[in-house]
Amino acid sequence: MAKASMSFWVMIQRKRWPLMVLLFLSVSTIGVILVRSSFESCKFSGQFVEEKNVYSISSSAKFRSNPLDFMKSKLVLLVSHELSLSGGPLLLMELAFLLRGVGAQVVWITNQKPLEEDEVIYSLEHKMLDRGVQVISAKGQEAIDTAIKADLIVLNTAVAGKWLDAVLKDNVVKVLPKILWWIHEMRGHYFKPDLVKHLPFVAGAMIDSYATAEYWKNRTQARLGIKMPKTYVVHLGNSKELMEVAEDSVAKRVLREHVRESLGVRNEDLLLGIINSVSRGKGQDLFLRAFHESLEIIKEKKLLVPAMHAVVVGSDMSRQTKFETELRNFVKEKKLDNYVHFVNKTLTVAPYIAAIDVLVQNSQARGECFGRITIEAMAFKLPVLGTAAGGTMEIVVHGRTGLLHSAGKEGVTPLAKNLVELAMQVELRQTMGKNGYERVKEMFLEHHMSHRIASVLREVLQHAKARALR
Repeated sequence: MAKASMSFWVMIQRKRWPLMVLLFLSVSTIGVILVRSSFESCKFSGQFVEEKNVYSISSSAKFRSNPLDFMKSKLVLLVSHELSLSGGPLLLMELAFLLRGVGAQVVWITNQKPLEEDEVIYSLEHKMLDRGVQVISAKGQEAIDTAIKADLIVLNTAVAGKWLDAVLKDNVVKVLPKILWWIHEMRGHYFKPDLVKHLPFVAGAMIDSYATAEYWKNRTQARLGIKMPKTYVVHLGNSKELMEVAEDSVAKRVLREHVRESLGVRNEDLLLGIINSVSRGKGQDLFLRAFHESLEIIKEKKLLVPAMHAVVVGSDMSRQTKFETELRNFVKEKKLDNYVHFVNKTLTVAPYIAAIDVLVQNSQARGECFGRITIEAMAFKLPVLGTAAGGTMEIVVHGRTGLLHSAGKEGVTPLAKNLVELAMQVELRQTMGKNGYERVKEMFLEHHMSHRIASVLREVLQHAKARALR
């Protein structure tokens, strides 16, 4: 992959396409998307703060100014449970860059760091330092002083709650009124008192989908007997940079040709992609079973379809987990070595979105909290085959922008049939892709997401100020 990447850079330099350089300097779903944005407002309705209708205002003049300007000179402390290439930490980094862009003073804390030096952490920390984000130790007096002085504290993920008692101790009560808790998790094991006992007392919770917000509301009440604070649902959005690439036919073609050549996939072949960190919860194993089953259906019915390939983006060969070993053993057992391709975790997933024809979002159990890769794929006019669970159901319109199947083993055969259906009908793929792109333009752009975040931050600051005057 290193050799292929180097040859691609040579090609870019020869072509002198600034847009392509921008793509590889920016970060997509598994990386940091630098959102420079405008925003749309929120209103409170019932338990959750809901999004206003954004269908008619995407080109409105109100998006020309940056509504985060009110954060200028504010001191913001961002607390992440870890620093990795997973969605939660990188979304918090995105917020850090947003705030730095308007002149806020931003301080970053990573609560859990390995004792030995980690290349990913080193790279991401220096990316932040280069953008003016201050990185300090999670423990010690500096962390305590910063928390007390901060105008706003953002705790990222439920696990970050461990930091409060471990570090702030007697000062926890002082800072709770200015905490915004950004929650991305959908797993039951996060509902533990040592993690979220302070949750009812913070200024607010920000959650990526209504499905996740409802789950947290019910689960905290049933398991812990606590009530959620004021909860804001903020759907994510695609960055301007990603949309520029997605709408540039030349850029997409070059990316598509390069990736397919590196994988050994012809242009006329049908390439199915699943882009998530490889883990059982993301359903790569069930996807591969469905892929194999789809090939059996095609063979049995003697259907005329393009040669089909599958690419799994998000592996970590350095760890070679038991689950990854299972995936590779299945591929060898079914003699799929020439048709299934594994790609390591990468900061640049957009080339793989450009290269595939169909995105499979196969997250299991309660599904994805939101699934940013889904809206990124839709921006590239790709149909999405997703599990009928979690935030995916708030993005994908079944039969219009993609097809949904049930999670679990019972979803394998329906997914296989959906794969065959899209393989047989190129016009259906194109229509769904076009519909998905239009849905992104209506609902999932950076100014839709960013304005909602700004509205949340403004309310949290007002809450903190009101409590300080009491």
